[in-house]
Amino acid sequence: MKTEYKHPDPADPSGFVLLADFVPHIIQEIRYHSTYNFIGERIDGYEEPVALLSIEAARALKAVSNELFVQGYRLKVFDAYRPVCAVRQFILWGIEDTDIRMKPYFYPDLQKQELFQKGYIAKQSSHSRGSAIDLTLLDMKTGKEVDMGSPFDLFSEASHPDYRGISQEQYENRMILQHAMVRNGFLPLDCEWWHFVLKDEPYPDTYFTFPVSAASLRK
Repeated sequence: MKTEYKHPDPADPSGFVLLADFVPHIIQEIRYHSTYNFIGERIDGYEEPVALLSIEAARALKAVSNELFVQGYRLKVFDAYRPVCAVRQFILWGIEDTDIRMKPYFYPDLQKQELFQKGYIAKQSSHSRGSAIDLTLLDMKTGKEVDMGSPFDLFSEASHPDYRGISQEQYENRMILQHAMVRNGFLPLDCEWWHFVLKDEPYPDTYFTFPVSAASLRK
């Protein structure tokens, strides 16, 4: 039986929720609301440091959180829904902007244009469809992020999930996250260990435009 996909207005946030309302143990460090990201400034459309996600993806992530919580981990989210204007800023930065101040931290071995060629930055992002998430694990015993062998948004071969130039423990940590996500309906990305998309995403053809804020959901 063929799935009937929804085609909503890209400005309509009615199918979205605040992730913290669905996953009570979630930790949020929304990098694109801060200046600590690969561009070095707050990104367009990130009006509040909150994670928004489609209801379907939030439900699936709650199952992931519950599974990992009993193993001693909490989920830490870096990015979820990303409006189209943010992606447009990424593209313009890559094409026109000569600023490379964050290169040593996020793309030390690549030129800006290669970030698009190698798939690290997409001209249409799955995040804008509302069911993609960037996240890691936090160890509840130590209170620290689990060592994944490379930091979030390091655009490098070292961030590929199957990269074996890291320790066995670091690789196994990646697999703990990946296996839990896949078991609960998410698909991994081959070049970023932190990025997952809901397999049965509700809006596979819609790229949303409303800003990242709790206020968006109250309108």
